Amino acid sequence: MRKFLIFLILLLFAVPASGATIYKWVDKEGVLNYTDDYNNVPSSYRDQVEVKYYLTEGVAPAYTEVSPHKKAETKTDLYGRDETWWREKVDPWKEQLREATENYERIQKEYMLQAQGLSPFNFGKMSLTQYQMLSSRLEALNNEMETYQGQITEAKETLSKLSEEAKETKADPAWLE
Repeated sequence: MRKFLIFLILLLFAVPASGATIYKWVDKEGVLNYTDDYNNVPSSYRDQVEVKYYLTEGVAPAYTEVSPHKKAETKTDLYGRDETWWREKVDPWKEQLREATENYERIQKEYMLQAQGLSPFNFGKMSLTQYQMLSSRLEALNNEMETYQGQITEAKETLSKLSEEAKETKADPAWLE
């Protein structure tokens, strides 16, 4: 019996300790989420994720909570640049694209309305001065549309280059969205 008891005690100490890391966050709908893979945590919730380390020794599980000052490793590209770096590069170009597109569409609508004044039905009803003023206004609107078209092209080209750079440096494509 004594040998059996010693065997059980030795067996208890021979059980290897294992553990798991669990990431916990609450999404915008208030749903509590858990995962054991940090990459499964949506990037918008990574700053609020709680990290817990569960250690199992023998039968009784225990966990230790990570200090709020210690964050899980952040994902980076080949040059060590993280999501924040990429968003700071991409977001201004996305904003320029959005604004230039809105402005282009607004000016194009105004151009079309003004151009209706040059229809053959109205041509005989306006004076030479009115015609010159309308032509001048259409030319100014056309110049504005060209300016906005240039901004749209520049933003699209830059975003395309950033996308290629992200692929080359193995950055997470979600960082560019």
